[in-house]
Amino acid sequence: MIKILILMTISLFSASHALADEDPVYTGLLSNTGAGGYDTVSYFKTGEPTKGSTEYTTEYMGATWRFSTAENLALFEATPERYAPAYGGYCAWAVSQGYLAKGDPQHWAIRDGRLFLNYDESVQNRWLKDTEAFIRQADKNWPQVLE
Repeated sequence: MIKILILMTISLFSASHALADEDPVYTGLLSNTGAGGYDTVSYFKTGEPTKGSTEYTTEYMGATWRFSTAENLALFEATPERYAPAYGGYCAWAVSQGYLAKGDPQHWAIRDGRLFLNYDESVQNRWLKDTEAFIRQADKNWPQVLE
């Protein structure tokens, strides 16, 4: 009986979530943390993802963002649009195709000063084959794809 109640609750939650517009920042189902808790400034400063700390956080576009240092937090707070991932951290390739999928902070690229996240390694490889065209199409689809 408990299993049935749990399944019914999950089904109701999933159905109501599917009917609503998506959040502008991908945070996952049970989180409110942007970029999976990674310090988005670190991609630009060190060229690699670094886990953020709960000690250095800020709110932006309805999500909590974590940083590895106070300096990175200050940089983000000064110009969040520069450091936040494109398309709210959703998968850049998926947005180019007209739908949403999670962006994985481990599958990323910086192009023209913008941070892009992709779903996984195979999607990232597909995206890298024609990045400019995918970015152009994703820019056309964003933010309408959230509706």
